[in-house]
Amino acid sequence: MSAPHRIVIAGGGTAGWIAACLMAHHWRDKPVSITLVESADIATVGVGEGSTPTLKRFFSDLNIAESDWMPACNATYKVNIRFKGWSPQSGPASYSHPFISQPDAFTERPFYVNCHNRRLGLDVNVTPEQFLLNGWLARAGKAPVTPPSFPFRIEYGYHFDSALLGRYLKRHAFSLGVHHIEGKIDDVITSLSGHITSLKLQSGEIVEGDFFIDCTGFRSLLLQQTLDIRFNSFSENLFNDRAAVLATPAQAQLPVETTSTALSNGWAWSIPLSSRTGNGYVFSSAHLSDDKAEAELRRHLSVQDNEGDVRFLSMRVGQVEKHWHKNCLALGLAQGFIEPLEATALHLVQLSVEFFMEDYEQGNFSPALQDKFNKDVTERFSRVRDYIVAHYKLNTRDDSAYWRDNRNNMALSESLLQLLDVWYRKGDFPAEIQRQNIQSHFGITSWHCLLAGYGIFPPLAKQQPGQGDLYKDNDTEAFFKGCLLNFPDHSAYLKDVARRSPAHPLV
Repeated sequence: MSAPHRIVIAGGGTAGWIAACLMAHHWRDKPVSITLVESADIATVGVGEGSTPTLKRFFSDLNIAESDWMPACNATYKVNIRFKGWSPQSGPASYSHPFISQPDAFTERPFYVNCHNRRLGLDVNVTPEQFLLNGWLARAGKAPVTPPSFPFRIEYGYHFDSALLGRYLKRHAFSLGVHHIEGKIDDVITSLSGHITSLKLQSGEIVEGDFFIDCTGFRSLLLQQTLDIRFNSFSENLFNDRAAVLATPAQAQLPVETTSTALSNGWAWSIPLSSRTGNGYVFSSAHLSDDKAEAELRRHLSVQDNEGDVRFLSMRVGQVEKHWHKNCLALGLAQGFIEPLEATALHLVQLSVEFFMEDYEQGNFSPALQDKFNKDVTERFSRVRDYIVAHYKLNTRDDSAYWRDNRNNMALSESLLQLLDVWYRKGDFPAEIQRQNIQSHFGITSWHCLLAGYGIFPPLAKQQPGQGDLYKDNDTEAFFKGCLLNFPDHSAYLKDVARRSPAHPLV
């Protein structure tokens, strides 16, 4: 590149500022200028307040310390997602999906073997959180931070105030040289070839660029409206399209996990921040009205009608046919959305930015690798969708048409059908995931957590040989109890970090 390559990001929000920070950081030594255009009149959704461990890598890449950003965003640690009431007929009232860490290398195989033996009818332990360190941390209320002498890497995510995180990233982007223009986009101007050349603001200002990133939310002003890229809905197998949101006071002892509780026509999240508890009810408007959803959420939280305001959000679940078309890339809600059950929204944004930067730079800042990128990101969205769909397909609730409709739904991908077929036929499940080459999405252990947690097993065999439980044979419990000695109490640790952190004036 001879002249500076001008990248223009349309829209702020968390997606826009994540893209701005990553590109400004990784291309700081290249002739690239980054400008972000946003309007103060357009509110962001501001609900995605949980993450996967991918966000930990984001802050590490940017050399941002947890002691700096976490107190500024009222953030807490997240090592686990607990699911309550999704499969009541299987026995356990809840199960956990812990994030996978290095110490689990010693215990994952016993978990797989026990699950296989249970599929053969043996009475063995298949409780997911007992085989994975983060499951033990969640139960003990421990923060996933260790002394320098601890020999293993621990993976974890976060809970955070999304509005504060957006403001924090905005401030950091300024420090990296990102240009900021406040204004509402009035028109998107294209050339005869269909490429975007500039954005016209209501003030009359023209913002020119060489490449444009659409972070304008569900309306997708650039990619879908201007470049006419089709949106492919996932509504045939993901029914939820609404969310009711209500905050409650912070908990005295902060859990280190997100809770997802099945309700009559969807599920409720509980996200513990240091400043408040974020709550919401994700539901299907075809099965439940807003009024009834609000009433059920209030009953679930024991909150009276005159306590707190409930706001409602619409969700458009699916993904665009092409995430990158001509000189435009869509990110965040503009590229697609899979409901927040496994907190994959920012995960998919970050991966999309990382994939794009690698392919765009490798292609010498040209569309040379555009097809490869679109294939990779589309595949990521599709495999995440399959994992989420399995939560609904495998439910054993019978208290509403909603849950029966989900269980009877046969709009499943070939990949998901093959996975379930191998599991039910007692085949080699890890080998099937490897055969499909999908372990980079939700891996072998995550699928075992879901299927074992739901109790997807045949009845116990009448004759039990009295062996085959590798959990007991390998003394896994003693191993994890020894590990717990290295971790501090979650609430106490966060309070100590907050006391030692400087004030953070946010933009």
